[in-house]
Amino acid sequence: MQLALILDDWREILTNPFFLIMTAFQIWMLVDAIRREEWLWSVLIFFFGAFSAMLYYFMVYRSAKAMEKGPSFEWPGAAERERIKQLEEQIHHLDKAHHHAELGDIYQKQGKPDKALACYEAAFERDPEDVDILGPYGQCLIKLDQLEKAVTMLEKVIEENPKHDYGATMMALANAYSKLDSTDKARVALETVLETQTYAEARVLLAEIYKKQGMSNEALQQLQEVIEDEKHAPSFVQKKDKVWTRKARQLLDQM
Repeated sequence: MQLALILDDWREILTNPFFLIMTAFQIWMLVDAIRREEWLWSVLIFFFGAFSAMLYYFMVYRSAKAMEKGPSFEWPGAAERERIKQLEEQIHHLDKAHHHAELGDIYQKQGKPDKALACYEAAFERDPEDVDILGPYGQCLIKLDQLEKAVTMLEKVIEENPKHDYGATMMALANAYSKLDSTDKARVALETVLETQTYAEARVLLAEIYKKQGMSNEALQQLQEVIEDEKHAPSFVQKKDKVWTRKARQLLDQM
């Protein structure tokens, strides 16, 4: 009897429109907090319900949206899904190389190299000379371990523009060389990148090569520069380079 009364009470609560609205609002704010990596707020909203969600809405969400000038709410990946639909329509009607390439870029970003490869191949068939197609095409081939073909693509890009994509293409070529055990070529490529860029990844990879080749002082210098650069880098750069900064510290501890 008592259990039945309790169940009736809960049924009444769960079907209450106000409760449903506040629960939906709490989930909305929780999803937004997770997307923004506001972990403390995420915990507060999850455990303390609608009150914390309301605080988050007024203290974080509204001001953030005002700065972004974006839509009030959007599920993660919604913009990419919409862009994929647009590109598929453009490909159906126009079939341009750059549409295939952009679609490949989205799939590459989503971690779907097989789908990306099909798009890049279609783009390459329509415009085999465009370095902005060859660059990401080569990087996709590396992820699928088609290294020799990747090197051919990337070397063609570098021949035309050694600084293509702010050194990212040269970095990819160095990665391919390393996987093919062409260590000297990888070293030259990384040294070339660091003539104009200060990528933590490039410094760490180059330090590893220097260390293997017995160039301890040169390796030490690169690793120390990673740590020094991290002190003065903006927060978004620190976040992006976190893995490589940690790797640099590990290598320094071993030296």
